[in-house]
Amino acid sequence: MSIGVSAVLGWFLILGLLFSIQDYDATIGSSTGQPVAQIIIDAVGDRAAIALMVIIVVAMFFCGTFSITSNSRMMYAFSRDGALPGSTFFHKVDVKRKSPIRTVWLACVLSFILALPSLGSSVAFAAATSIATIGLYISYGIPILLRVIGRDRFKKGPWHLGAFSIPISVTAVIWIGTISILFILPQVNPVTKQTLNYSIVAVGIVMVYAMGLWLLSARKWFEGPRRQIQLQELGIDVMEPGAVERAEAEGRIKALEKETTT
Repeated sequence: MSIGVSAVLGWFLILGLLFSIQDYDATIGSSTGQPVAQIIIDAVGDRAAIALMVIIVVAMFFCGTFSITSNSRMMYAFSRDGALPGSTFFHKVDVKRKSPIRTVWLACVLSFILALPSLGSSVAFAAATSIATIGLYISYGIPILLRVIGRDRFKKGPWHLGAFSIPISVTAVIWIGTISILFILPQVNPVTKQTLNYSIVAVGIVMVYAMGLWLLSARKWFEGPRRQIQLQELGIDVMEPGAVERAEAEGRIKALEKETTT
């Protein structure tokens, strides 16, 4: 439902912005550096535009907070499974706050470093936003692609698309591949070192590192994600500080892993 509502509202937002453009060349070459801000200024005036931009900035702040939250939990899950460099350090839950504070700070620091070049370069800003979009799409595309490739071994859950599953999955993979290529392309012509979209460099580094780590090392020792539900069935609360470490010391997790592999 949330995806459908966001799609409909986003569509009407885009239509509203497009129909509010009064001078295309002036909007693209706006002194503000932000065409959307110029569209709002032309439509409602300076003061009202400031009020609307404040609302947009606040919404972006909360969106960023949500991204940091989900990113830190993902990093915690990876460190819990031993798949993140420094997993022993990052796989800790703060006793007082009962949250993975270390991965929260890791997400903040990495996001800050990624966005830092944007302060002095619009090209770097465009690359950073493209990386975020491409990374999100790829994170969805990989499991969908694996679903298509390994359809014979895939175990369906209680809710699935039935006969439409494979066609929709193939369509999604094609769309993700297309949109990823579009976000990698330069935004202006001619292409120079100042206008090149460097998002392909960052995405390429991540992909080469991940694939290289898997082929050279991780495939020999990584046993897959630990199943949180099964841990809870053993009476292990993964969000309780030190609970997983105590279970590992007692040998309960190794026994569970042997059961799941046999």
